[in-house]
Amino acid sequence: MFGLMMHRPLLVSSLIEHADRHHGDTEIVSREADGTIHRSSWQATHHRARQLANALQALGVKPGDCVGTLGWNHHRHLEAYYAISGMGAVCHTINPRLFPEQIAGIIAHAEDVILLADAQFLPLLESIAARIGCVRQIIVMGVGPQLGASTFPLLEYEALLATASARFEWPELDERSAAALCYTSGTTGKPKGVLYSHRSTLLHAWGVALPDSLSFSARDVALPVVPLFHANAWGFPYAAALTGCKLVLPGAQLDGASLYALLETERVTLTAGVPTVWNHLMQYLQSEGLKLHYLKRLGVGGAACPKTIISYFEDVQQVTVLPGWGMTETSPVAALTQPKLRQAGLRGQERRDWLARSGRSLFGVDLEVVDEAGQPVPHDGATFGHLQVRGHWVCSGYYREEADPLVNGWFPTGDVAIMDADGFMQVTDRAKDMIKSGGEWISSIELEQVTASHPAILEAAVIGMPHPHWGERPLLLAVLRPGETVTTEALRSFLEQRVAKWWLPDRIEFLESLPHTATGKLNKAALRSERGL
Repeated sequence: MFGLMMHRPLLVSSLIEHADRHHGDTEIVSREADGTIHRSSWQATHHRARQLANALQALGVKPGDCVGTLGWNHHRHLEAYYAISGMGAVCHTINPRLFPEQIAGIIAHAEDVILLADAQFLPLLESIAARIGCVRQIIVMGVGPQLGASTFPLLEYEALLATASARFEWPELDERSAAALCYTSGTTGKPKGVLYSHRSTLLHAWGVALPDSLSFSARDVALPVVPLFHANAWGFPYAAALTGCKLVLPGAQLDGASLYALLETERVTLTAGVPTVWNHLMQYLQSEGLKLHYLKRLGVGGAACPKTIISYFEDVQQVTVLPGWGMTETSPVAALTQPKLRQAGLRGQERRDWLARSGRSLFGVDLEVVDEAGQPVPHDGATFGHLQVRGHWVCSGYYREEADPLVNGWFPTGDVAIMDADGFMQVTDRAKDMIKSGGEWISSIELEQVTASHPAILEAAVIGMPHPHWGERPLLLAVLRPGETVTTEALRSFLEQRVAKWWLPDRIEFLESLPHTATGKLNKAALRSERGL
């Protein structure tokens, strides 16, 4: 017997319809390429998304077609999110920080029929034109000078919308239909496509908005520093519409001064991004002696959150830091470090140590840590194992690849982790980055965290070096803060007081900078390659 309840499919278009109907006058603030501020609303965003859907339909885009986007966080990109998915096409967000050959490869693999691109990326697209013959048209997002000669037929976004009607009925799609496509960053092999459904996208938005997650509400002002091309900006564009909060889109300017100006003038209460961005903001605030007056919650993901960031924002700025864990394959948010009753009273160093964890599962996601035989390891906060995940917004396979990535219904993440009795998980390393010395494991992440807690160190990376007796030993690569100095001996002495003796690096090198991937993570593959490891 079935229940007698209405059934409506879970669709991306229902989010923008809700935001328009119930929060229509709530602001959408967007910083343009020239630094000027554009002010809109959820009602206007819905209006323009329907115009864009009509325009794309007139250009021959059909349900199931992939439409690529190559742009920063601004209101036109947000409109494209809803127009493309809402009409039944697939919104393929492309990371411009990938290598040109990778960008060409994923556009060709997705068979994007149309691209929406910021003007600054046109030279990049011209350079790979011969490899992306699937693209019929490029729509240039933004207002600027007349479009010049191009290999591609070019259309200007605003001119296109000016000719399009806003009368468009969003189709009632099967909620399992593809809504968006995002490729992994390609740090291990070629990028792989993760194809999100309408259902998974909407459920993920609900999960992100929960009080024990990022806690979105209609009273918040949310600023996604994480790019719209990075795993759907961690659900911010969807969770903001679901709750009707004010949304602030920062454009391409993510330096400390530019972010601080937006955080203060727009009275932002919630933001999220990778540790690198918060490191830059922290340095700017420290150097200028500035205070954050409105920010309440700061999400950190994409890499382990350094304890220096936790200490500064929590203790100095009185901002709640929310470390989380996820990956492109998990939409991406799967775990957040939000306290249970047992942790709610933690203060000072106890709280900072606890915040070093990667988080606990949101409803809709299961996490487990298993041994080499696939059996769960004890949840004792000490036993290492391989992290696996399953859930409503976890991928079951890669786009146009036949190989099944699942193991007994679970997705193997490639991370090594521990889990405690309260269900809090801590990623200790990528499996490929763990250092096995004399048969014992050394966590490169933990050694990096301890090193970065030294006041003279800006950033650190640890990789394994072959050793004739121990198998592998740690090599520590460190970047100094501007104007700071520390000797190798002094840094080693600092580490001796904080880690086991056999964890101490055999070598320490100081570098001007460390390489990062297209998503802001330390590029350890590049570090190994430079040293022939």
